[in-house]
Amino acid sequence: MKLCKDGGNQVVIEERELVGGNCTHVGTIPSKALRHAVQRLLEIRQHPLMMQQGDDMKISLGALWRTADQVIKKQVVMRHGFYERNGVRLLHGRATFVDAHTVEVTRADGGRDRITADHFILATGSRPYRPDNIDFSHPRIFDSDTIRRLEEAPKSMTIYGAGVIGCEYASIFRAMGVKINLVNTRENLLSFLDDEISDALSYHLRDQGVIIRHNETYAGVDADANGVVLRLDSGKQLRSDVFLWANGRTGNSDHLGLEALGVECDKRGSIKIDEAYRSTVPHIYAVGDVIGAPALASAAYDQGRFAATHLLTGNCEFRLVQDVPTGIYTTPEISCLGRTERELTEAKIPYEVGHSLFRSLARAQITGQTVGMLKLLFHRDTHEILGIHCFGDQASEIIHIGQAIMAQPSPQNRLDYFISTTFNYPTMAEAYRVAALNGLNRLF
Repeated sequence: MKLCKDGGNQVVIEERELVGGNCTHVGTIPSKALRHAVQRLLEIRQHPLMMQQGDDMKISLGALWRTADQVIKKQVVMRHGFYERNGVRLLHGRATFVDAHTVEVTRADGGRDRITADHFILATGSRPYRPDNIDFSHPRIFDSDTIRRLEEAPKSMTIYGAGVIGCEYASIFRAMGVKINLVNTRENLLSFLDDEISDALSYHLRDQGVIIRHNETYAGVDADANGVVLRLDSGKQLRSDVFLWANGRTGNSDHLGLEALGVECDKRGSIKIDEAYRSTVPHIYAVGDVIGAPALASAAYDQGRFAATHLLTGNCEFRLVQDVPTGIYTTPEISCLGRTERELTEAKIPYEVGHSLFRSLARAQITGQTVGMLKLLFHRDTHEILGIHCFGDQASEIIHIGQAIMAQPSPQNRLDYFISTTFNYPTMAEAYRVAALNGLNRLF
């Protein structure tokens, strides 16, 4: 869209029949829509009136998945409309580079088109990493792209990989009453988080009944008509009705003909780029999940815009996506921005902490969502906000209030803003004032 609005002539090539990419069709939208449906169902079942009358609601997993379909359709219509209104030519098919300035598009009907261009922006996304020794065609073995095939909630599930995807699905299926084994290849859950938030996530997953096993690696996966056995190098064997592989992703850079052009990729298929999103072939840019971290849809939107700006003007505002909030849709939600206590300690930056526990907020007491907290990290001397970490209901929304202040130039990016600002009452946003006052009190 940036290219079109600035007078560029462009073609968008989409392999799927419908636009939207992995985010819309198999990733973010389906999983978050399922989570929302499960959460609403759980709230209804746990309401005192429903508990008195008994639970007669029997809703299949397939029906819950289908609640996502309406959202997907709306997203597709919206995105397709963007192309139409801006006069963007759209081709459906798989593209492969013929030479450095030409791609060949193979359509579903076997027909082919050739497109020549001065520049290319690759936004081909990523897919779940699949080890060769696991049979992903087996009806009881899934990854995050194929989990929608599951029409009925199983009694038990083993999830291998405790990254963002693994933790999110562990929360979702546990909320449906599924017994969950969550196998983590590392020492802690989501080690990029602030330690206190990571510990809180581990505690609440276990409190919900999730069995977490740290520092484990798989030796093999055996499946039959009755279930799946995950064999671990430690000698353990975990049997469950179904198995979800959630360990790593691979950039969709293969089968594009990039090797012949000299475009470099790492061992997981992520395209190597410079600060302007140019690959090792300067007129070929790459953005989104195909370049690896942070692998967030929010960041990908900006990366695409910045790459297009650089293509047209030679300028790139890449710094604007160096510090973006992370949203993790576990139960409760997690969202964070800026540095952690561990990072600040290692950098020897004098900081202090302000907490607001949700159980003390009137709005949380009203909604019953009292688990969680807002945590502010700020410089002891300047009061500059250095990090924001939120764990609890609406965390991915709450984070943006702090983000707006943290992004301001000094001295507007200080803790003092929250102390001197009047917040609506009762709201979850009030947590900022409570946390700011809590932090300020620690200085005296």
